[in-house]
Amino acid sequence: MENLQTKAINTWCPGCGNFGILAAFKKAMETYDKKDIVIVSDIGCSSKIIDYLNLSSFDSLHGRSISTASGIKLGNPNLKVIVFIGDGGALNEGISHLIHLAKRNSDITVLMHDNRLFALTTGQFTAASPKGMKTRSTPEGVIESPLNPLELMLDSNATFIARSYSSKIDHLASIIKKAIDHEGFSFVEILQPCISFLDNSKTYNEKVYEAEDKQRSKEEARKLIEEWNYNGEGNIPLGVFYSENKDSYEKLMNKGITKNNIYIEKCLQAHL
Repeated sequence: MENLQTKAINTWCPGCGNFGILAAFKKAMETYDKKDIVIVSDIGCSSKIIDYLNLSSFDSLHGRSISTASGIKLGNPNLKVIVFIGDGGALNEGISHLIHLAKRNSDITVLMHDNRLFALTTGQFTAASPKGMKTRSTPEGVIESPLNPLELMLDSNATFIARSYSSKIDHLASIIKKAIDHEGFSFVEILQPCISFLDNSKTYNEKVYEAEDKQRSKEEARKLIEEWNYNGEGNIPLGVFYSENKDSYEKLMNKGITKNNIYIEKCLQAHL
């Protein structure tokens, strides 16, 4: 863990849930070789995390970190590529990339820091914000219902879907490691209170629980995912909701490239 330290001054607010995510990620990294890891971020409080990790990294445009990660993975399939992104970047600016990379089953891991607003720009609402919440951009309250990102990922055919909580460091570290080790598109929603603009830690501490660790069908996963409606009703399950073994996009691409190269070689031999 000490080898992951950097000299960057940490500028998160004292008590921010991102500190828990940083600690959990360092714990998850203990079994990996640093040279095999690349982390990608974009804009926001979540993306500052790459400044505090001594790992190969790429800081992309807002909402574009997921597509950037896919390009890195295609360039070097041997790397484990991990994206740190906020709910705004993932569900607002970058939602098309999120959906298509899940559908494609690109072998990357997306860790979505879900504080349910744009925190770095002082608290505007996102697609994950609770209905009725008053923010800088919705002074009379959000009139939309929040998006359920796990349900979106299930419908987009993501092959690994999970949720954890920034205050449960051991649980989160375990989930992160499972997501990284999974071949295919891994999506982890990390509930992360923003103590400056939406401190929902009391609610989370009361309602989160660790769901049974077992293999689930899509129907069973959906039932568990819908247990919490993101507006306050229901308990909040944590854990792996859905996992499926399926060839990744990169593996299929490499098979196609190999097959094409063999065909070209045969054509050349026949011509000679």
